[in-house]
Amino acid sequence: MSDLFAPAGPSPHAPLAELLRPQTLDEVIGQSHLLGEGKPLRLAFQSGKPHSMILWGPPGVGKTTLARLTARAFGCEFIALSAVLSGVKDIRDAMEQAKQHLALNRSTLLFIDEIHRFNKSQQDALLPHVESGLFTFIGATTENPSFEVNSALLSRAQVYVLKALSDAELRSLFARARQQALGEMTLDDLALDVLIGYADGDARRFLNLLEQCKTAASASSVQHVDAHFIENALTLNVRRFDKGGDHFYDQISALHKSVRGSHPDAALYWLTRMLDGGADPRYLARRIIRMAWEDIGLADPRAMQIANDAALTYERLGSPEGELALGQAVIYLAVAAKSNAGYKAYNAARAFVKGDKSREVPVHLRNAPTQLMKELGYGHEYRYAHDEPNAYAAGETYLPDDMTEPVWYQPVPRGLEIQIGEKLAQLKNWDEEAGK
Repeated sequence: MSDLFAPAGPSPHAPLAELLRPQTLDEVIGQSHLLGEGKPLRLAFQSGKPHSMILWGPPGVGKTTLARLTARAFGCEFIALSAVLSGVKDIRDAMEQAKQHLALNRSTLLFIDEIHRFNKSQQDALLPHVESGLFTFIGATTENPSFEVNSALLSRAQVYVLKALSDAELRSLFARARQQALGEMTLDDLALDVLIGYADGDARRFLNLLEQCKTAASASSVQHVDAHFIENALTLNVRRFDKGGDHFYDQISALHKSVRGSHPDAALYWLTRMLDGGADPRYLARRIIRMAWEDIGLADPRAMQIANDAALTYERLGSPEGELALGQAVIYLAVAAKSNAGYKAYNAARAFVKGDKSREVPVHLRNAPTQLMKELGYGHEYRYAHDEPNAYAAGETYLPDDMTEPVWYQPVPRGLEIQIGEKLAQLKNWDEEAGK
């Protein structure tokens, strides 16, 4: 079976990212929280005994590299599978290889890239072999393993969270690339800043951009590269953004919390960040409408209207013009008075009904379209509110007879709900007076 990540040295024509792949732990740039002195992964390497682990982090931060270094550090045979490309046959072949290694008194490290792509059955198939010690298992994933990896497999592996590389770490990577592979090409500071910005913490992406830059410079007989050259010669894609992954939901969460926290600039940042990353504006419009109902509610009913109008505006104008409406909507929502009283009341009512018995509708509230129903008392003694003083039937009851007043909705002292609270208090006073 072919090894996708064979430890043999890269060919002279290999991509720059492969040419510069670290050969020792000390050559790894980034992940100092795991690889620094006294840190978890460093200690694991020093222990002398490998253990199964899951490496969770964004693309291009060294997951594959760490797996290969682990195999090398402990003298393990290295078998690599991609969960995207591998099927049942590949898994079986890997098991057979591991058994052959064991017969020769050689240990095996099985690396599965994108482990979250394996289904439950495929993940379960690994369990007995992990437990038996047939191989040490390392899984790499860009998705939250709490949701994407079976709990049984998760309990048998240590999870290490890898971080995107900082700008300073990418600069260190550039220094290494310049020393080993860039020849006479030089970059000015602004050009380097552009490449670092578009790399977005992804070392592999940064080196690929650097390699594209070198190729373009060579073809144009340019030795010194500036930002203008990069903008013209390279196709610079949008930032790292996985529409279905953790980055997506983390950023949605940040947008929602910025609106809830009444910070318009932060709300705009996360909105535009997501739009820049390729998020569907229609999805963002739906989430903005949800924010209006959940976090503003009746404290400012205009917020719902503005959110709905922004969504309709986007449908009419499309991108990029319609995105302005979404931007202004999140500004309004961020500065609007906040209330989750209606949201809480609705959830409380749902929870009550779900756990409660079926209660009869009081007779005086029942409809009476037929003579028989009238004779049975349906609707009898019902008080028509519009015929009462202040259009309010003071002392009337509207809940089932055996149910106490739950008081689910409690307006907050902000925005329009100040007036709503005052009105409810007045109605309560009238009820109390009617009961005397």
